[in-house]
Amino acid sequence: MKEYDNDYEEKPASKKGLIISVAIFVAAIVILIIAFIPKKKASSGMPGAPAAPSSAPAATAPAPVMKRNAVAVKVVTANPVDMQAYVTTNGEVETQTSIDVFPSIGGKIVQMNVSLGSTVKKGDVIAYVDPSEPGSYYSNSPIVAPISGSILTTPLKTGQKVNVSSVITRIGDINNLQITAKVPERYVADLKIGQKAEIRLEAYPDDIFSAKVVKISPVVDPSTRTKEIILNFTKADSKINAGMFARVKLYTTVYSNVISINQDSIVNNNDDYFLYVVKEDNTVERRKVTLGANIDGYYQILTGIEDGEIVVTEGMLTLYEGAEVNIIQ
Repeated sequence: MKEYDNDYEEKPASKKGLIISVAIFVAAIVILIIAFIPKKKASSGMPGAPAAPSSAPAATAPAPVMKRNAVAVKVVTANPVDMQAYVTTNGEVETQTSIDVFPSIGGKIVQMNVSLGSTVKKGDVIAYVDPSEPGSYYSNSPIVAPISGSILTTPLKTGQKVNVSSVITRIGDINNLQITAKVPERYVADLKIGQKAEIRLEAYPDDIFSAKVVKISPVVDPSTRTKEIILNFTKADSKINAGMFARVKLYTTVYSNVISINQDSIVNNNDDYFLYVVKEDNTVERRKVTLGANIDGYYQILTGIEDGEIVVTEGMLTLYEGAEVNIIQ
């Protein structure tokens, strides 16, 4: 009975020790877990609030590099060229030599020996005029060709009455033609004998005929403010007829060995003009320039650009001094 009582008293003590051992084990595990969890940077929890101060000094981050966006541009190299100025005007094809034929006496045409286009020689009889009147009879009077050439206008018909001021016909040399044209007064200073021209005719719009200036009027027509010039074709061509309408492109001044830039590349600021020049580091310099002659949309650059420099021709509207560019083809 005594042994039974002793065994009964030892069981509660053993159970209590087991509970304490388990508690110590669990506490040890919790401490280990906490030790291996990384610590988060403290913050106030509110957006934009400053972080809590740390005892360790923070590493200084490098300042961000601001990369400029390169502007895509097209360019041209400024090389010396010859610029050819010209004047355009209209003219008329004529014979170099032509003359109206008049009778030497009045009367009635009784015989006509020629027709439109006939070829005659100087001294040939082209018609006869009968000067007789009622009650008086005379021999027929011949009308002769004063020059060699072709009949350019339809002659008067047989039976027509004429007097000494009547034009019987016109004779001209169609093998030697010329162009008569009028040049506006503002271009008079550029006119010179021997200047070349390109001629286009309405009948042959795709053909170009060459000519040169042989005569310049000494006066300006006050009613039209133009000066008359005469050009001869450099060679005969059967396509060209007297009386044809001609478009004349007369070459005048030549600007030799000059820098020429498209006018669309030039930036205008009040009365000043600028071009953008690309430097070796692919940045641009805004360069003031002086303009000269403008021919077909290209300006002569008098000052500001040197031979061999690279000039921006497209994309300059978004450029500024020192801007970085990307050259495209």
